[in-house]
Amino acid sequence: MKLSTSRVSHGSARSLLLTLLGEFVIRSPGPVWTAALIHALQGVGVSEKSARQAIARAAAAQWIEGDRDGRRASWRLTELGQKLIVDGSQRLRGLADVAEAWDGQWLLLHISLPEAQRADRLRLYRRLSWIGFGNPTPGLWINPHSGRVDEARRVIDDMQLSERSFAFRATSLQFGISDRQLVVQAWDLKAVAAHYAELVERFSAMRPQSADTTLSAHIDLVNALQRLPYIDPGLPIALLPPKWPAARAATQLQALRRKWKDAAHQRWRELSENSDQPASFGTHV
Repeated sequence: MKLSTSRVSHGSARSLLLTLLGEFVIRSPGPVWTAALIHALQGVGVSEKSARQAIARAAAAQWIEGDRDGRRASWRLTELGQKLIVDGSQRLRGLADVAEAWDGQWLLLHISLPEAQRADRLRLYRRLSWIGFGNPTPGLWINPHSGRVDEARRVIDDMQLSERSFAFRATSLQFGISDRQLVVQAWDLKAVAAHYAELVERFSAMRPQSADTTLSAHIDLVNALQRLPYIDPGLPIALLPPKWPAARAATQLQALRRKWKDAAHQRWRELSENSDQPASFGTHV
């Protein structure tokens, strides 16, 4: 199973809310009003109904906990929500910290699940992809970041798959397919490069003219960056094609993030201090 090239889209209401929590709320000294969350979510195309549903589901999942002041509600992150954000931030930073040198070690997992457990197979795929695993053949998972043993173990333990899993550290031998051929089978690098190119095209075309539209553009971009670990495994340079284009694209996207950050955070502080923000919002580009 490999990534297929698809058009870049906005994140779901859930992922966009998680972006707000991780980019703004975790840095806030106090709770945040529901009105501020809804206002910001509407700026990236989420309806008020969907925004309220996402907030309710985040509370049910115990990412956030609420307080009331009359008819107004405010929210703060729970310990679970903070951990979720910190773990995601560490994985994203891992993409920027790809080592120049690779020790040649692979982390290997072999896990076979029947078709009757298709939902579990999809869940396993998402969780292993998130920590950098590729899937070159059915049941086989490979990761050049051989130090991610604890992360892999957590996935296997959480999904109760220990009795179905074979786990090894290994190096390639001088016969069979090469490491680079293995990479080609495990990841669709053309699709990864195309995804980065689409992101650069989309966000470079944005010209936010107001505080609200800058906030929206920033949220949209940060959300896209936060979803990259599902797409980009962060392979060591030794395993990447020459002049890997995604590296330059990532630099361009981070430059845009820095360009919009200060104005976006200033607008968020204004929203956080005012519980009576309007619910409507225009386009963000």
